[in-house]
Amino acid sequence: MSVRPLKVLFVTHAFPRHAGDAAGTFVLALANAVSARSVTVDVLAPSAPGLAADESIAGIRVRRFRYAPAAWETLAYTGTMAEQVASSWRGKVALALLIHAGRRAVRRAVRDDHYDLVHCHWWFPSGLMCGGLPVPFLVTSHGTDVRLARAGLARRLFGRVGAQAAAMTAVSSWLARAASDALGGRPVGTAPMPATTALFAPDPATPRPSDRMLFVGRLNAQKGIADLLQALAMSRRPWSLDIVGDGPDRAALVERAEALSVTARVRWHGHVPQPALAAIYRAAAAVIIPSTDEGLGLVGVEASLCETPVVAYASGGLTDVVRDGETGWLVPTGDVAALAHAIDGVVDQPEKARRAGQAARRFAMERFSPSAVGARYRALYDDLLGRRA
Repeated sequence: MSVRPLKVLFVTHAFPRHAGDAAGTFVLALANAVSARSVTVDVLAPSAPGLAADESIAGIRVRRFRYAPAAWETLAYTGTMAEQVASSWRGKVALALLIHAGRRAVRRAVRDDHYDLVHCHWWFPSGLMCGGLPVPFLVTSHGTDVRLARAGLARRLFGRVGAQAAAMTAVSSWLARAASDALGGRPVGTAPMPATTALFAPDPATPRPSDRMLFVGRLNAQKGIADLLQALAMSRRPWSLDIVGDGPDRAALVERAEALSVTARVRWHGHVPQPALAAIYRAAAAVIIPSTDEGLGLVGVEASLCETPVVAYASGGLTDVVRDGETGWLVPTGDVAALAHAIDGVVDQPEKARRAGQAARRFAMERFSPSAVGARYRALYDDLLGRRA
């Protein structure tokens, strides 16, 4: 049966600035995944210094709208929007200008290019740009925007976006429940973003020592590295820990490792470009994710695709990524002794860990592959348009 072609406009403030840029790669991955399902995807995003107004990135057309003087157009792409808005009046004015200009740009694009559907990524700020359109719009929340909507004016604005949107989704069931609560019980679907399955894959030729653990992520309190260092000090087995990433807590964490007398067992790698991460995942016995309230836990998905099992706190979206005892191990959030015990178990039973890694890849491919995610979103688009017809 033939599939009717669709034309969809993605509206986002986070998207790769060029091929190879890591920012917003999951939105680009989704654009490519649904493009394989007879969907033409264009992207509308804010301008930024040095970026073209109209270009193609990995086969996806990207148009950028101006919203302020060039020196002020710094809110998008870098992940610092919240900090800029909170810390200066200029950031607040720039945000208001961005939302106003974005509303005009979305309307103009829908009018001129005849899109069937608009897909907003993050309700804030993208969802605020999309009310009152002649076509339905879908809003996908990725994590930070749901946390923003918990109280006050942001909660009321979120409610306004939810009332106007044809549908709301979130990238994990935990986020979907949180978003639904903030919307007074309105149903919010769960639909994750696709992972980069072409990059993250196992390599049987790579040695996998049973006593080498890995953490990948930003070095801040939410990621739980202090608990991981404590678990290392409490462990019964002499495993080592590679820490990949950087962040505001690095100096304090280095001091913490020294105070716990585990400095010799920790290697600090700093930031590693995404293309190099796959080899690091493959060389680990397990990836440890002691985070709280992860929107999804993309690191866990990437590790699973490399057949590396995950040991994590049973928190946030990680419960969608790890099947406890089957593809990895979940322990109660904040229970450092249980975390240490689970990691010791990886060292003690390498064959069990190997089987868990294989099961993890199968599960990740079923749920997070571009093919699976593209099919899920294409079905959602069809449902929204059929419901409207």
